[in-house]
Amino acid sequence: MRIGVISDTHGHLDPQVFPLFEGVDHILHAGDIGYPSLILELEDIAPVTAVLGNNDAGLDFRESEIIDLGGRKFFVHHIVNPRSLTENLAQRLARVKPDVVVFGHTHQRFCETVGSTLFFNPGYSGKPRLNLERSVAVLDLTGDEVTAEFHPLG
Repeated sequence: MRIGVISDTHGHLDPQVFPLFEGVDHILHAGDIGYPSLILELEDIAPVTAVLGNNDAGLDFRESEIIDLGGRKFFVHHIVNPRSLTENLAQRLARVKPDVVVFGHTHQRFCETVGSTLFFNPGYSGKPRLNLERSVAVLDLTGDEVTAEFHPLG
């Protein structure tokens, strides 16, 4: 199973995302969507699970989502600091026991296993600005492995 992972679009869906996500089975959007129509565009590629970001006031999404994909449990939430979880988030993760936590907010790529949980941020994918490196990612789920491939957006 292949999962497209995107975050921090801030209302801009880069056309490069379409060929990069071609053939993915599902897409996870980790917040700061911008416009609900952006999710509809992504749904032309594959089913989408999306969460609210801190800039998504008024959008009809939840703060967190839990979804099983390819035999693994994903927890999607916009603001996560894997090295310093808030008490509330740490308690939720202890209850949910996800295999993968997908997050955004920092505008920086992150892929690190903490304990037995993979914490994953695909990076920033909105409009080019402030010399920020832009990227999306694809997670491949095969056997017991989750492998990540980051795709820069030119």
